Amino acid sequence: MDFKAFFDNATRTSLAPFVPALRSALSQVEPDKHGDFSRWQQAVQTLPQVAVSSMALDQATVRAGEPGDVDDSTRAQIEQCLRGLHPWRKGPFEICGVQIDTEWRSDWKWDRLAPHIAPLQGRMVLDIGCGSGYHLWRMLGAGAAMTIGVDPSLLFLMQFRALEHFIGQQPVYLLPLGIEHLPAEMRVFDTVFSMGVLYHRRSPFDHLIELRDLLRPGGQLVLETLIIEGEQGQVLVPDGRYARMGNVWFLPSVPTLIQWMQKVRFKNVRCVDVTATTIEEQRPTDWMAFQSLPDFLDPNDASRTIEGYPGPRRAIVIAEV
Repeated sequence: MDFKAFFDNATRTSLAPFVPALRSALSQVEPDKHGDFSRWQQAVQTLPQVAVSSMALDQATVRAGEPGDVDDSTRAQIEQCLRGLHPWRKGPFEICGVQIDTEWRSDWKWDRLAPHIAPLQGRMVLDIGCGSGYHLWRMLGAGAAMTIGVDPSLLFLMQFRALEHFIGQQPVYLLPLGIEHLPAEMRVFDTVFSMGVLYHRRSPFDHLIELRDLLRPGGQLVLETLIIEGEQGQVLVPDGRYARMGNVWFLPSVPTLIQWMQKVRFKNVRCVDVTATTIEEQRPTDWMAFQSLPDFLDPNDASRTIEGYPGPRRAIVIAEV
């Protein structure tokens, strides 16, 4: 896996002191240990070379190319390669007329948070748990100087590389790492996003401190996570699975989450949105044919999970350091 473009760019920024540690962390990624990696890599390498006539990174659908940029045979080849990277979780995307209808309408989340965050123009941005990178492209479209995503999934990396194949080299990078693999106390990013991650971490305070220490003084955290309705001090700890997810450790109330963030010295903590997740926003599609939210809710009461817990509600909380 080649990360030369990232290292070349990073050495010209405030990331320069951390390049050796990042290089070491990436050198320890062993893609050959994943049985499907060679197949995913082949799918990306088989993508045809196309000179796209346009692209859109500031629209709901991240798009590269127009239908007229390729003939029907080439478009069919593109679609076959992209389908070889199933399942597609976050999007949507469109490549030369091939529409990738992902499991999540990630543009809905973007629309909920974008009016409330500090303008991204000229900022260095980090997205923790970025998936295939949909929001990285939207951040660049919003004017960010550089966007970096970390997510240990090699499938997501290959999906990102497939999109990059058509969009071209941009100051957008996906590193197959977890937050725990990043150098400690970097304090260089202007904005850090952590969306859909907090409830997967055993210790909420450790995660919040890690996020805080990635930000420069005055930098902004954008945190999105599952919550419950309730007062300060209330937290749901699922007994077993939550919405059939086995790695959900806790769902705090919004006042509890704000208290946690204040306790680890975030400032100006405010909740800007609470939205129930619906089967219109998360659902199976032709590009993600496995079970999805409709299968995780009580068939007789869509306001409850299949286990009987309150259905998924997500809050967006913003704060500074």
